Amino acid sequence: MSATADHAETSPAVRLGFQPEQVVQEIGYDEDVDQELREAIEQVIGSDLVDEDYDDVADAVVLWFRDEDGDLTDVLVDAITYIEEGGSILLLTPKTGRDGYVEPSDISEAATTAGLSASKSVSVGKDWSGSRLVTPKAAKSKK
Repeated sequence: MSATADHAETSPAVRLGFQPEQVVQEIGYDEDVDQELREAIEQVIGSDLVDEDYDDVADAVVLWFRDEDGDLTDVLVDAITYIEEGGSILLLTPKTGRDGYVEPSDISEAATTAGLSASKSVSVGKDWSGSRLVTPKAAKSKK
């Protein structure tokens, strides 16, 4: 096994379901985001993340969200409009005790209200937790 293949298996981007040649839109970027995770995603997909001004649909959305960023349900509903049917949203929120922490119950309620279901929750760095949210169609299909 090559070192590259071994790294790919342990990459948080791979564990989160990102795949080569996907178009991944990033929403909520700020100076506090986890740059290593961003770089890992870009390495897996083979291109840069596209920003909030991207005017086509994406395969997935990386959404950085902090408690002070507004209404999570509204942000998720907006993010859904950016993704292909069957796409996913990686919701990244600060870990417990960090500025901007979002209660898991708030994430669950907002996801349900937005018509999404959480399929995976994972630690993605020292300051961020990730929840992989999928549309009901994506949750039912085995993509």
